[in-house]
This record gives sequence, structure tokens and C-alpha cells, in this order.
Amino acid sequence: MLRITIPSIEQWDENKQEFVSTKEQTLSLEHSLVSLSKWESKWCKAFLTKDEKSSEETLDYIKFMTFTQNVDSEVYNYLTNGNIREINDYIEAPMTATYFSDEKTSKTSREQVTAELIYYWMIALNIPFECQKWHLNRLLTLIKVCNIKNQPPKKRNKKEIMSRNAALNATRRKQLNTKG
Repeated sequence: MLRITIPSIEQWDENKQEFVSTKEQTLSLEHSLVSLSKWESKWCKAFLTKDEKSSEETLDYIKFMTFTQNVDSEVYNYLTNGNIREINDYIEAPMTATYFSDEKTSKTSREQVTAELIYYWMIALNIPFECQKWHLNRLLTLIKVCNIKNQPPKKRNKKEIMSRNAALNATRRKQLNTKG
């Protein structure tokens, strides 16, 4: 969970012709499958794409990430560039110590990842629904780990099998002091 503080601001309101001041506000945010599905429900498009989001779409996602109760929607208009940078860093953080050493960067899927697809993966892999509130990157890493662990063992070619068997036979001959 990320906590950000939106500083108090005093500014001129053109419409009312008066100074308006806001109080400092602390928000608790979570980048999760829940916030992703709310955003996709409103905008009817996939969030996890390389397409750039409009400022309205970005603000909506931040609103859907917010756990803090009874937040005046005007508060989001006073987010600083530092707040936005902090939120983006949080969204991009891996939130796990797991890494994949054999990751193939050239292999990209054309399948568009949406909230429903992630829910399907959770159901197919028997991942409990309470994980929908986890940081999204952590949940996606868990899904990837489950997929890897559920794959059948990699088949070896004849050369690898013969090499392994020769090494085992040599070890056994040495242990038993025999020639064959």
C-alpha cells in the first residue's frame, strides 16, 4: 500500500473570484486487480497496454486505487508532479523478490491482458480471490510462478540423456571400485 500526502494549497478561484484553500490530505492507495477492474469497467478498454492514458483516465485510476474513505474528488486536482511520480513508481515496482532468469524478451503475447483474463488465470490456478487485493505486479508474478511450476518437466534430447547416464555410471564405478 502506498501513502501519499497532497499538500495544502491556497489559490485563486477564477469563477468565484476568491482565494480557495485546501487542507493537507493523506491518501492510501493500492494498485490491485480490484482497482484495475473498476477502471476497465468505466473506460471499457484494457488498462495494461502501452497506450498512453489521458489525464482524466490517469486521475480515474488513482481514484480507483484509493482506499481512504470520504475523499473529496477535488483533492485529486491538487496532486503534485511529485505525487504522480511516486504513484507511477509504485505502480511499476515489482513488489516481490522473485525474478525470472530465463525470461525471453523476444516472446511477446498478442493476447490483451484484461481484468477478466487475470481473474480467469486465478480461477484456473486455484489462486484465492483475496489475492485480488495484492499489488498487481505481485499477483502477476504469482500467476507466472504457478504456470511455470505446473508445466511438465522439460524433455531432454538423447545427447543430454546419454551424457547424464555416462556421468552417473562413472560416479558409480568410482564408488564401487569396478570397471563396468
